[in-house]
Amino acid sequence: MLKLNKWMDAVSSFYSHSSTSFREQIISSVTACFAILVLLLFVQYVDLGLPFKMLVLASMGASAFLLFVAPHSPLAQPWPVIGGHLVSAFIGVACAQLIPELPLAAALAVLLSVFVMHILHCLHPPSAATAMIAVLGGPEVHALGWQFCYEVVAINAGLMVVMAIIFNNLVPGRRYPMRHTHHIHHEVFAQSEHNQYPALTGEDFKWALSQMDGLIDVTEEDLVDIYEFAVERAEQRLQGAASLN
Repeated sequence: MLKLNKWMDAVSSFYSHSSTSFREQIISSVTACFAILVLLLFVQYVDLGLPFKMLVLASMGASAFLLFVAPHSPLAQPWPVIGGHLVSAFIGVACAQLIPELPLAAALAVLLSVFVMHILHCLHPPSAATAMIAVLGGPEVHALGWQFCYEVVAINAGLMVVMAIIFNNLVPGRRYPMRHTHHIHHEVFAQSEHNQYPALTGEDFKWALSQMDGLIDVTEEDLVDIYEFAVERAEQRLQGAASLN
């Protein structure tokens, strides 16, 4: 009985430090599972008329994490997902064809993929794995050449985005893709009267994160730091305006 109590205390302590609800954790896990299942079944049973056996990329598992666990993240939006995977695939195939040493080719593929994703504003971390698959995927991948990019990767990434749009928008509170709009609570807050804001603490930000549907890829410590910088900036702006008067 004592061991059971200790185990329950450990579980409670774990969830007390989590900013996402148990419901949200279940939804994220189930939707990611269904997305990968649908992708696998599609590739296995749908005849796409391709001259080769369609592949499911392991990097799609990492994409599923972002798309269904953190769907509000800028890294999980349609352009980063599709653009990031395609850019990395083309770079990976080019490196595989031009550089005979596989370790060097894989390393340069990752370097160039990250750099180009920065330039094109399509940062998507799993895409770096796609670049490595293009280099290290073996004879089956190398034989596809550029088809690996515009057929295999395009179909994989495209299907994942379509499923993210469908599944995420079936969940109340989730919005995908994000359109850089506020949470629905923003309008209620803006229309209400507020006294002078009290000093906010880490616990306040932790609670606020728990009210958002979906994992927000930021910690309460980061939010506190951002808030403090913003307050200092606002104070400097007010002091500057006062000095001009």
